[in-house]
Amino acid sequence: MNATDSTQPPWTVRSAYLAPPGFEAVMEQELARRGAGDLCWHGRLALSAMPPVACLWALDIWDAPEEHPVPSIKGAARIMRAIQRNWAGYAPTLHRRSALVTDALPPLRPRPFAFPAVGPDAHLGAWTLLSADRLLLSRTKSSPFMNGEVPFVENRTDPPSRAYLKLWEALLRLGQWPVAGETCIDLGACPGGWTWVAASCGAHVTAIDRSPLAENVAGLPNVTCRYESAFGLDPASCDPVDWLFSDIIAYPARLLALARRWIDSGRAARIVMTIKFQGETDHDTADAFAAIPGGRVLHLWHNKHELTFFWRRDPS
Repeated sequence: MNATDSTQPPWTVRSAYLAPPGFEAVMEQELARRGAGDLCWHGRLALSAMPPVACLWALDIWDAPEEHPVPSIKGAARIMRAIQRNWAGYAPTLHRRSALVTDALPPLRPRPFAFPAVGPDAHLGAWTLLSADRLLLSRTKSSPFMNGEVPFVENRTDPPSRAYLKLWEALLRLGQWPVAGETCIDLGACPGGWTWVAASCGAHVTAIDRSPLAENVAGLPNVTCRYESAFGLDPASCDPVDWLFSDIIAYPARLLALARRWIDSGRAARIVMTIKFQGETDHDTADAFAAIPGGRVLHLWHNKHELTFFWRRDPS
């Protein structure tokens, strides 16, 4: 990484970006493209002297950093309590001291989400200790979750793979999910994790894949399996659907063309699609997804070397 080793930057911190574990270099590439300037790394938190910029790979963006001298643990807590109640701490170092600061703050103990669920709506700030006597805080940040983490009460029995957690998180972030009476198409559905999610919500799902789904998913009464290519399927041949899902392994540029074809067809009201990268990260294509009107792109807590594309048709 082209970053300094110290967690005491020689400049005023004006923004900070929390990278997903293992993807610090990918996020740094994106920040360089966006003109975020030199970075000083504090664990997975990239500190910048430049104003905040959009960053698809950041789990969280601290957009209003403030540095404060703190000669004591109680002093650090006193500063934050005077600003607001809820704070999420990030502690890549000074673990014991950070834990004592946390204990001196009002309790914040989020529980795993039981899907279906909506995300938190309480205001949440972020903080970290750059050193034993230096506090960095941000009264606001991009994610309502603590350090961008979205834990669930998991189902370890029914889904055929752990991919279902990505769709749970995507729908939680949307605050919407398929319901009874709605229709869905799941492109590249095998082994059926995303089909299982939508069907479990009560919607009817048409699963498109040349390979068979897990038997327990294919046998659900509201699942129809079509054994054909997701890329060969002509949207014009399909009835309109409320949801289009895709967790296909495909080159991002090919997936972008697929997304545009479905959007242009007018056959899908909402799209949730995983953009998977093989080898180098295709930042240009990720930006092209993000530029689609009505769309947005995020790195979910449950994503790996991938991003998630959300799109909703303009109701007007």
